[in-house]
Amino acid sequence: MTICGLIKNSEEPVPLQSISVDVVVQGFVADVVSELRYKNEEKNPVEVTFVFPLDDDAAVYAFEGLIGGTRIEAQIREKKKAQQEYEDALSEGKQAFLLERETSTSDIFTCSLGNLPPSGEATLKLRYVQALAPEPDGAVRFVLPAVLNPRYVPRGSEGGTVTQSVPRAPKGKLPYTLSLCASLKSSHRINRVESKCTLEPLLYTMEDHTAAQVSLAEGHQFDRDVELLIYYEEVHKPSAIFEAGKPGVASGSLMGDPALLVTLYPSLRCAPKPGLNATGEFIFLLDRSGSMDSSTDYNIPDAPHRIQSAKETLILLLKSLPLGCFFNIYGFGSSYDSFYPQSVEYTQQTMSESLQRVKALGADLGGTEILEPLKAIYSQPYREGHARQLFVFTDGEVSNTDQVIAEVGRHSSSHRCFSFGIGEGASTALIKGIARAAGGSAEFIVGKERMQAKALQSLKKALQPAATKISVRWDLPSGLEAVLVGSGPQVIFEGQHSLIYAQIRGQHQSSGASEGSVVLQYNFQDQTFTETMKFPLQAQKSDRLPVHRLAARALLQDLEGTGEKDEEKQRLALQTSLSSGVVCSQTAYVGVNTELGQPIQGPLVQRNVPLVLACSSAPRLMHKKRCKRAVLQCAPRPVMSQSCMEDYSLACLGMDHAAGNRSSAITNRSSTPRLYTFSF
Repeated sequence: MTICGLIKNSEEPVPLQSISVDVVVQGFVADVVSELRYKNEEKNPVEVTFVFPLDDDAAVYAFEGLIGGTRIEAQIREKKKAQQEYEDALSEGKQAFLLERETSTSDIFTCSLGNLPPSGEATLKLRYVQALAPEPDGAVRFVLPAVLNPRYVPRGSEGGTVTQSVPRAPKGKLPYTLSLCASLKSSHRINRVESKCTLEPLLYTMEDHTAAQVSLAEGHQFDRDVELLIYYEEVHKPSAIFEAGKPGVASGSLMGDPALLVTLYPSLRCAPKPGLNATGEFIFLLDRSGSMDSSTDYNIPDAPHRIQSAKETLILLLKSLPLGCFFNIYGFGSSYDSFYPQSVEYTQQTMSESLQRVKALGADLGGTEILEPLKAIYSQPYREGHARQLFVFTDGEVSNTDQVIAEVGRHSSSHRCFSFGIGEGASTALIKGIARAAGGSAEFIVGKERMQAKALQSLKKALQPAATKISVRWDLPSGLEAVLVGSGPQVIFEGQHSLIYAQIRGQHQSSGASEGSVVLQYNFQDQTFTETMKFPLQAQKSDRLPVHRLAARALLQDLEGTGEKDEEKQRLALQTSLSSGVVCSQTAYVGVNTELGQPIQGPLVQRNVPLVLACSSAPRLMHKKRCKRAVLQCAPRPVMSQSCMEDYSLACLGMDHAAGNRSSAITNRSSTPRLYTFSF
């Protein structure tokens, strides 16, 4: 398999030596600590920039450094203040480090370490927590993402994306190592752990198999996403975690009061009404941009291309639609088209015709312009009595994530959106964001594994009528009050878990042990259903406060996740982020070594940490020392398909395809110029 892309100059030193990851999975919550170890082997001080992906649901809540034997705890600030504090420290010759999230998407972070002196060493430690969800086969899925594909910048968009400046290293050539150890804890038996990566044997640490440890085999190359599939004996049982507040923080606040996480599994115990499955309008939106011609899994030689995987999923769904419904199929890239001017009735003839046309589709439409076809779909008249269901298949390589989510959210009252992220590196912010915005669900497909189960589960959800009048009520002892954090469950599907976060205010007036309960109520097909969960009111103490951080993340998703810029919501999001320590689009962590005696001397050299090269074709990018201009340098062009060349030239170089204009595509936070040399 030919692999090419933004290639890093192999002679350039990379200060990042290793990444060590410690994961604690308790039921459906993963608490993660990542240690980044650096060493400067050059003659000048360096500034190291590391751009990396995280899951959209990750709540980053702490950042610290150990530099020259001095431990420095970073502080969360408004982003502009943090950036200015970092730049001021560098200009004064101080050592500093910065962690910030990409403004337009929630799944890309940038870690900067400045003024690391010659022979200097540093360790940066990042902490985050994430809620996990069961897969269709019952596995609880944890992913440590490694692949970050270049994000396409749509025509007319301002600025670029940080992914454009990320250097790439071929498979097996990453200059740093990865180790990962996971501790698993559950109230139910842990049956097994599976992964595409090579693991050490599962070690049970409790005789009843409710606790275990597993780690990556030695020598693992961080050139693919690390996926752990954890199989519990009773995965669909309701559960609750009641966590004590943070010591020293005033009561009455989210972090000071106890927090509760309740996991419920609603069961819609009624038969569908006659003729129900014959209704519905199913619209399929297929990404046909050049990047879809890439492999779904670069570590498997015969893995299908993304477009093939998407087409196979679409064909499976198309064959499974109920007779009497309506459907249409759209394809998009730099432009878009549709099979029919309007949705047509699903018959044997229209299905057969559409299947043949789907099989002939290719990744031949250039860039990734998803906003315009969405607007075209929403402009189509709705069919009375046929609820609209939108299925989106994409690798998610766009930079205007917030705009796309906002567009879907504006039409959430008239449809549901079910999204499929195709291939490694699919944007979790986009795939999960559009599904969350329109009351659907998101699935990720890499290769052919579990594809059929995921596709059919999404269709089953789409055929299920929407639950309405969803409400939550609490039964607590005297003196206690539960305040829902976030909007609570907005959609309910058969067998899918619902997470409820609450802040518990007040003082428990009873001296004896007691319990509380939560009741989830909703209407489905004119029937009222309730799900009740009792939980003990004995708060667990935790230094990391994972439930509190997850509750803050849920609230931030409500405030920022719609893509809309509402001033009051922005203010509340900033306040929540600063008080909880969970990073949002408006905040960043910054740390400065104030105990350094003499300022760092010498010209500061910029070094960017490479990621795995995981695109089938893209221009090569090599980074040099700081300079005042960017230089385009011609070289022999690598062999690549025309469609991939067009899409990735646009993505990585920030070209306006319509106007034929080129831009440097380097988006730097710092005003200090750097030199980048492009080879084609």
